[in-house]
This record gives sequence, C-alpha cells and structure tokens, in this order.
Amino acid sequence: MSAGLVSAFAWLLFLAALVALIWWLYREPPRVRLTRDLRPAGMVGQPQPLTVTAEIETRLPTRLVLEDPPPRAVVPGRPVVFGGLWQGRHTAHLDLSLQPNRRGVYRWEGAVLRWADPLGLFWRALPLDVPAGLEVYPQTHGVILPELLRPLLSEGQLSRSLGLSDPISLRGARPYVPGDAPGQIHWRLSARSLSVGGAGAVPMIRETERTAASSVTIYLDTGGNATYLESAVRLAASLAAQAWADGLPVSLATAHGQTPPGRAAEAHRAILRALAELEHDPAPPALRPPRPGTNLLVVTQFAPPELVAQALRARATASRVAIIALPEGFYLEPGEKPRKQWAGAPDTVRQLEKQAGVLAERGVLVFVLRGNQSVLRLG
Repeated sequence: MSAGLVSAFAWLLFLAALVALIWWLYREPPRVRLTRDLRPAGMVGQPQPLTVTAEIETRLPTRLVLEDPPPRAVVPGRPVVFGGLWQGRHTAHLDLSLQPNRRGVYRWEGAVLRWADPLGLFWRALPLDVPAGLEVYPQTHGVILPELLRPLLSEGQLSRSLGLSDPISLRGARPYVPGDAPGQIHWRLSARSLSVGGAGAVPMIRETERTAASSVTIYLDTGGNATYLESAVRLAASLAAQAWADGLPVSLATAHGQTPPGRAAEAHRAILRALAELEHDPAPPALRPPRPGTNLLVVTQFAPPELVAQALRARATASRVAIIALPEGFYLEPGEKPRKQWAGAPDTVRQLEKQAGVLAERGVLVFVLRGNQSVLRLG
C-alpha cells in the first residue's frame, strides 16, 4: 500500500472519529426553560401583550432554534422564534402583541427545540411541554335596551310596592286616584260599581303584585346556520355586558344546560366561556322554566313554534319574556351600513310577527331584526 493511500485512509479515520465525536457530544439537548406571560383570556380582534422568556443553558457551542407557534386562530405580531449560536447560560425575552381572530377555547401546545453542532452537521428536535390555555371571547357592541335590561333589583319575589307590575297576579282592587294609569282600570268592576253607586262612584283600579326582576336569562337557540350562530353569540355577549353594567346577575341557557347566575367574576367568565365554546346544534329547542322574577331573552333565527310555546310557558315564572328573531342570521351592528334584502322572512318568523300582539298581551315581547335593521332598534 502506498504512502498516499495510507495517509488518505488515516485522514478518513480521523474525520470519521471527529464526526462520531461531534455526534456523541451533541446527542443530549441543551437545558431550555420556556415561559409565556399573557392573559388567560381575551376578546376577538383585541390585541393583547405577550412576553415569551427562554432560559437556555449549553455546555458546548450549540446552534439552537426554539419555535413556539400559537394556535392558528391567534396571530402574533411576529413569529415566536429564538435562534442563533449559544454557549453558557443566557436568558432571552421576546415582547410582542397577540391578536385573537376567532372565538374559542384553545390549548397552546408546547414549543419545539431544534439544536445542532456549530457546523450544523446533525440536527435534532425535541418537543417542549409548555401547557397553556387561551380563552377567546366574542366581540360585544353597544345595545340600548331600557325596557328589557333595566328593571328594579330584588331576589325575584313578589312585592307589594316595588318592581314591575305583573298583570297575571291580581291582588285586589281599589278606587281610582289621580295619577293612576288608565291601563290599570278594572273595567268590569268599575261598571258594576258605577251601576250601583250612580254618578258619585269612581272607577276601580286593578291592584296587582309587582315582580322585581332579579336577573337576566339569555336563551340561545343553536339551531340556525353558521352566520346566525356568530351573530347570535355576539348579541348574547352584548346583552350580557349591558346587564352586568346595570348590576344584574346574568345567566346563559341553551338546550343542554345553563350557567349559574351571578354578579361575580366567576359567573361572568362562565357565560363568556360558554359563548366561546358554543357550536351549531340542530337539536330541538329545550327552554327550561326560568328562575322566578327573571327577564328571559330568547335569541333565535327561525323561531320554531315549539320554542314560542316554551317561551309562553316560561312566562309563568319570568317577569318578562322577549323573543329576538334574526331571520337572515345577521343584523346591523353599530356603525355598519344598511344592506339590501332580497328575500322575505321565513314562514315561522312571519307567523311570529302575526302573533306579536297576542303574545304581548300575555307578557311575551317580540323583536324581529332583519339583516338591514340595526340592533339599536331593540327596546
């Protein structure tokens, strides 16, 4: 064997040993600790600050790339990536904004660590378990609902002096005094007293119990299309926000259950989380009897007859019931321009509009928001 071949073979052995040594030295991952500083919840379209901190410790010079991609519906201001040639102990911070683009409850999966020798010969990857969750709540908009969401507060019991007059709970009758509303006159009893007492008799006034609404219950019918569901979720969130601003406990109900009413932050978050997780469900509506004295707001797209019947039965315990129908599935939010409508309302909604007068007499209000009508028409 010639000296040249021996020399080449020796160099090959040296290079192979060097490569094997590099592979062996960099087989263990560097020590990396990743932390995220962000709010656990946010609202669609509202950026929030995010600080990602990476604590890196390496014994040898190491090429390192650390990627921490957020959920798809959450868009950071820039990619969450740390990279470069590292040696020793370092702490790096990345400050950026995070904008949620779709409601939901997301799990932020762990980051991915990739490392290699300085020459980049052998790259390895290791997932990092950095558990985190992010709740994205629907957007809200202003609403004007003085008749629906501004009753006097109590525990929802019948009161003889305070609250909203309940026409189905007649307590008695008394003579008319100046200032009484004409709508409170008991015409049959007044006619009888006038026939007996003659010209000196006075009309009789219906004296009813008064129900002071203690809470607001929002029932969301999930049987509409996808466009309706998103609009209904935003409307429900806006109604709830207005009720909280008025100091009223609020509860959200669907066919599958109801959140506990309350004024505390836990009750507030329970409704927002339920709205964030809400999905289309074609199951028949199931409106359970609400708590006594509550204002019940029923949001629906097609207002099926069974839901209207359930709303009428709910009036037995609720101080007031309102059915809000969105036939097109959407409505004009504050600031939006009017749209043309090329089709009429569904038959069920037309039937609901025909029954509006009769329903109002029984304490059930009807609001129909077409696609070219503003939500500010409510109330």
